[in-house]
Amino acid sequence: MNVREEKSRHKVSLGQDGNALVNLIVFNAVLFVLLKFVYVIYQVSDLSLDAYYKNIFYWFTVPSDLTKLSMRPWTLITFMFTDDSVLRLIANVFWLWAFGYIMQDLTGNRKLVPLYIYGGLAGALFYALSYNLFPHAQDHLPSSVLMGANASIMAIAVATTTVSPDYRIFPLVNGGIPLWILMLVFAVLDVASIHIGDVPQYMSHLGGAAMGFFFIYQLRKGRDWSEWMNGFFDWLDALFDPNKKGMKPAKDQFFYKVHTSPPYKKTPNVTQKRIDEILDKINQKGIHFLTDEERDILKRAASKDDL
Repeated sequence: MNVREEKSRHKVSLGQDGNALVNLIVFNAVLFVLLKFVYVIYQVSDLSLDAYYKNIFYWFTVPSDLTKLSMRPWTLITFMFTDDSVLRLIANVFWLWAFGYIMQDLTGNRKLVPLYIYGGLAGALFYALSYNLFPHAQDHLPSSVLMGANASIMAIAVATTTVSPDYRIFPLVNGGIPLWILMLVFAVLDVASIHIGDVPQYMSHLGGAAMGFFFIYQLRKGRDWSEWMNGFFDWLDALFDPNKKGMKPAKDQFFYKVHTSPPYKKTPNVTQKRIDEILDKINQKGIHFLTDEERDILKRAASKDDL
C-alpha cells in the first residue's frame, strides 16, 4: 500500500465530515450522558429511582412484552444507542471502533450505519420472539428489557470478518494477526458478559450475527440492503441543506471484478485533480473499490519525487 492510500485511510478514521463510525460513537456517548444527567436530577431531587427507570429510561429500551412494544415502536431504534453501564458502554465503543474501522476500510463509509441498524433490529426481533416462545422465560416477561449496541456490534463484527477473514491487524506482530482471531476473542467475551441462562440475550446477539453474515452474502449477490437507507439519509441531508439538493452519490459496487486486459492499454496522464478524485473515492467507498487503472495511477504518482 502506498503512502497516499495510507493517508486517505487515516483521514476516514479521524472523523471527517460524514464519517459514519464517529457519528455512531458520538450518538451512543451523547445519549448515555443525557440519560445519566436526568438520572442525577432524580437523585438530587430525592425522587424515586424506580420512577426514573419507569418514566424515562425504559422508554428508550425494547420491552419483551409485545403489547408494550406495539405501543413503543420507536424503541426498536433507540435501544441500540441506550445503555446504563459505563463499563459496558466503554467496551461497546472499543469493539465498535475496532470492527467499524476495518469495515469502513474494506467497504467504504456508507455500509456501517445501515448494518448497525439492521443488526439491532434483528437482535430485537430475536429477543422478543425468544421471550414469547420459550416457556421458562415467561416468568420474567413483564419486567425484562433489551438495551445496548451489542447486537449491532455483533452484526458489524461478523460482516467485517465475512468480507475478509484473513485481514491482518497489528502487522508488526509476526506478520499480523488474522481478523478471524479478533472475532473469536470478541465472541467469547461477548458471550461471557451475558448472565448464565439468559436465553433471550443470547438469541439477540445471535440475531445480530446472522444479520451481519446475510448482509454481506446479499451484497455479494448484487443486492445492497443499505442502498434504500442511504438514499433516505441523503434525502434528509438535502432537506436541511439546500446546497446538496440534486447531488446523487455514486452507486457502490462490492469489490472490483477483474476483466481480461486488452492487447494495448492507454496510459492516462497523472494529474493532481485525478489523484484527488481517486483519494476521495477511497474515502467514500474503500480501497477495494478502485479499478486497476486507478491503482496504477496511484502507484505511478507515488513514485514521483513531488509526491
